[in-house]
Amino acid sequence: MSDHAPAQPIVAQKAPYGVDVEAGKSYWWCVCGRSAKQPFCDGAHKGTGLAPMKYDAEASGKVWFCGCKATAKKPMCDGTHKNI
Repeated sequence: MSDHAPAQPIVAQKAPYGVDVEAGKSYWWCVCGRSAKQPFCDGAHKGTGLAPMKYDAEASGKVWFCGCKATAKKPMCDGTHKNI
């Protein structure tokens, strides 16, 4: 890897991903937008300077992971996709 700044994330989709999570389980949210297993990491970020973000589920239930990768509340959707 060179001294260049990390690549910019790409928009995976302009909507959140609703996911049923399990309390006590960890999930790795794709930060780069390149994963084929959205909203989770599949290693496609390698060489971009970006890395996935760990999310630890505190409770079981549906959560909304950001799909546009531009949320201010990473990894959760904050509605930013409506302005893209």
